[in-house]
Amino acid sequence: MATPEQRAREVIDRLLHAAGWVVCDMGEVNLSAARGVAIREFQLQPGFGAADYLLYVAGKACGVIEAKKFGTTLTGVELQSGRYSKGMPASLPAWRRPLPFLFESTGEETLSGGRSVRSDAGVASRPPPFAIARALTERTLGKGN
Repeated sequence: MATPEQRAREVIDRLLHAAGWVVCDMGEVNLSAARGVAIREFQLQPGFGAADYLLYVAGKACGVIEAKKFGTTLTGVELQSGRYSKGMPASLPAWRRPLPFLFESTGEETLSGGRSVRSDAGVASRPPPFAIARALTERTLGKGN
């Protein structure tokens, strides 16, 4: 039987797929597989831990999702995703540092920028990869690495 955190990640995976993301483990990464790729359990720089999901758009990192088990209160979790946004290894391409798109999710509820997304909408209500790519290029966030 799946743990509450495993169930939350299964739901988050499905919501990401529905929004147009390819979800993969570290050993399966192909940044060319789609415009948006979400990598599970991405190890960050020493001292920053591992992001539950590192989001890549057009071959560059742009955000993280911190997954929590069903029923977890997400208020305050943005501190953890904020820390992860600063832990990208310098050798990897990113649209901007710290990463600009941060999410916290249980699969039932998702926060972004401290704002709640309707619980039945989850991560899929967030912008699909092509919308994030457009936002990144229109705001010229790609001037960094």
